[in-house]
Amino acid sequence: MSWEYVTLDKLGTISRGRSKHRPRNDKTLFGGKYPFVQTADVKAAELYLTEYTDTYNERGLEQSKLWKAGTLCITIAANIADTAILGMDACFPDSVMGFIPYNGVSNVKFVKYAFDILQRDCQKISQGTAQDNLSWKKLSTIKFPAPPIEVQDRIVAILSAYDDLIENNKKQIKLLEEAAQRLYKEWFVDLRFPGYEDTPIVDGVPEGWSVMPLSSVFEYVRGKSYTSKELVEDGGVVMINLKNIRAFGGYNRNAEKRYEGKFKENQELFAGDIVMGVTDMTKERRLVGHVAIVPDLDETMTFSMDLIKLVPLCVKKSFLYSTMLYGGYSKRISPLANGVNVLHLKPETMMNMEMLVPTEEIMEQYDVLFDIYQRQIEALQKQCDIATEARDRLLPKLMSGEIEV
Repeated sequence: MSWEYVTLDKLGTISRGRSKHRPRNDKTLFGGKYPFVQTADVKAAELYLTEYTDTYNERGLEQSKLWKAGTLCITIAANIADTAILGMDACFPDSVMGFIPYNGVSNVKFVKYAFDILQRDCQKISQGTAQDNLSWKKLSTIKFPAPPIEVQDRIVAILSAYDDLIENNKKQIKLLEEAAQRLYKEWFVDLRFPGYEDTPIVDGVPEGWSVMPLSSVFEYVRGKSYTSKELVEDGGVVMINLKNIRAFGGYNRNAEKRYEGKFKENQELFAGDIVMGVTDMTKERRLVGHVAIVPDLDETMTFSMDLIKLVPLCVKKSFLYSTMLYGGYSKRISPLANGVNVLHLKPETMMNMEMLVPTEEIMEQYDVLFDIYQRQIEALQKQCDIATEARDRLLPKLMSGEIEV
């Protein structure tokens, strides 16, 4: 099927965001009710963008613009041509463009899917300067498919069925993660663990519990240093890397690299292992000090030098991971990293920190419940992976007209 191809301005209005002062540079702009979306938020989002870190108040809004929900966000610096549809009204900086479709001309989801296909082209034309950037002048050289709106709507309906499943599963995963966090807080922060009524408190610590330095709680293994020549498209083994750490903790899937080279026996990863970021390029320290549980990828896995593996000595993995993520230890460790452009964490600097360690019996009971949540999360995530793979196979065929609808 032959379709017309046009520049993006023929499909809708497009302009850059603006923000004279970023929230991170002016503390008086924090704590407002208006979401402020960063490029990293766009990159981390699926079809819809609903999660963000920064906000503006009225003062911030005066020197910015509030974009309406349904606007397509397009990153034009740092991360090139990552896209997501705003799930709420929000502000964003000039490193993001906002696209609003013309009624009856384009479907915003269709344009989003078109960007998924054309992202590599956008990245190619953005190169050639000290820092990659995608100006409107460059973007206007790329032609987008423009079939009749009825065809766009039918294509969107097919692809959205997969994205809706992924979105619903993500919501269930979030609820399960929140349930795990509530359980941790109840047992280990509020100290309402099983049998707490009959457990004496001595110097603020339940009887049988111990305060230990992190050096007694776990040891760490540094990741593998590698060269670009050792990274391959196919073959080799899976290399878990910094991009697999979700902002402020958790595992970010589909960001793995493939590595063809040697690594030590203790640098092999297995499902359920805990990794921590030890470098970061974000001023908000979104990655450094934060942890993730390695999923079952059904392949041999190792990890890069930007990560360390935490090996528990006297605690359960579930308790260690939860204490880092839910107990605030990652947030306490993160400020220990230093550097000008790239933050580096020396793992030894955190090892004198102390952690309250419960009895083996309590940790075993928590481990059983945490494992239930993790198994449900993993099952839902695998459904997402299958849906994503099916959608990605269909996407180019539908967007090129190879499959008629």
